[in-house]
Amino acid sequence: MVGAAAAVLTRRRAAALAAVLVALVAWDAGAGVLPELGHRPDVLVVALVVLPLTFAVPWLALPVAMTRRVIPIAVAAALLAILFDLAGLESLFNVAKLVALTAIGFLFMQLFEALSWVVLVAVVIPWVDAISVWRGPTEYVVSEQPGLFERVSIAFRLPGEEGSANIGPPDILFFALFLATADRFGLRVRWTWLSMVGLLALTLTLTSVFEINGLPALPAIAVGFLLPNVDLLWRAWRERGLEMRSG
Repeated sequence: MVGAAAAVLTRRRAAALAAVLVALVAWDAGAGVLPELGHRPDVLVVALVVLPLTFAVPWLALPVAMTRRVIPIAVAAALLAILFDLAGLESLFNVAKLVALTAIGFLFMQLFEALSWVVLVAVVIPWVDAISVWRGPTEYVVSEQPGLFERVSIAFRLPGEEGSANIGPPDILFFALFLATADRFGLRVRWTWLSMVGLLALTLTLTSVFEINGLPALPAIAVGFLLPNVDLLWRAWRERGLEMRSG
């Protein structure tokens, strides 16, 4: 998967991406044997370390986002995920899903011709996600079909425990889409990444502190995309009605 993108990634960036993927596989495979610190400290470890490391994947893969290599990478990662699942290689399965969803997010970003389209999605999607988690399809799958949710979601293993915190496929997809949009249209890429990761970490922490079964993650991702770029988006709106198009 990393090799397919080597032509557009710098050597250093490709090496960093490979190292992150290996670290994620190692964490998923070995987290259960680590000392248990208690549920809330364990959640903090995931929120402050594992979650940022996971979302380093779309950050490091950004140079691929606007290339034609996105489709073969997505297909290859999806096929690997299926093979790893059939072989019972859960840790590799988890990371392959992450790569596939990231590539799909980049692919969707390529379909948006103007920045205004992405901003509209960022404004609307949190409400849709909140309703889905509260009384919609997400709530049904999580409560009635937990096995299905675990198969399609990305797991953040808790140290010293069998369980994990999970984030749904749309959350990975939209994170990659919004981050790639920031890069494509000249927004604040670093601040966008930090804002989305920070709000996601806060969301995960709140689910533990208040012992909530689950909170929607897309509001954190959407707000994390909009907040650090609000002045640039406002300026683009006043000058061009947000009809900013990449070259």
